[in-house]
Amino acid sequence: MASRPVHFIWMLDCSGSMGVNGKIGELNFAIREAIPEMQQAAQSNPAASLLVRAITFASGASWHVGEPTPVDRFSWEDVHIYGGTDMGAAFKLAAGALQTPPMPQRALPPVLALASDGQPTDDWRAGLRAIDSTPWGKRAVRVAVAIGDDADKSMLKEFLGNPELEPLQAKNPRQLAAAIRWMSTAVVKDASTPKVDDGAKPATPIDVPSMTKGEDDIW
Repeated sequence: MASRPVHFIWMLDCSGSMGVNGKIGELNFAIREAIPEMQQAAQSNPAASLLVRAITFASGASWHVGEPTPVDRFSWEDVHIYGGTDMGAAFKLAAGALQTPPMPQRALPPVLALASDGQPTDDWRAGLRAIDSTPWGKRAVRVAVAIGDDADKSMLKEFLGNPELEPLQAKNPRQLAAAIRWMSTAVVKDASTPKVDDGAKPATPIDVPSMTKGEDDIW
């Protein structure tokens, strides 16, 4: 039986504040280090084909990896800071990919993985409405990590679309790496497993990692 595609989209904050205390470098490192485990997680379920893309947002938004790339061929090119926090633009860009077409009807629910350290500087609600208005946006598995104390956690919680879920909190490189690893493995495994009812409601990732406060918090 042919495998069903799972589309995974990173949405990454590249605002100027991500350059403070090395956040952007740690984000690049965490994603690069998580890729092998992401590939292993995908290999554990041959019934699904994991396809990865990435969006960056700062002053506007753009596809960092625009082509849905099979995870076994996916590699990471570093992202760089370039301005504000136009998260709404990123949401609208993602919404365009969540239509049917280009998203195939036989896909499994996609994963939207958001990482941000600040406050949106554009109309993020309009962007979120654009995602929610798409067939696949309603059903997407959504996860988010707040990097540092200045991240807009109430906005990230609204992005998740489930009052029972909270964004992860990363206050140091170790916690950021743990959050990225969880997004890349546990969430992928969950999304890649067909559900009895994977239709109307957004999927809810389980086993959210405990992000205990560390003595080396720097963000």
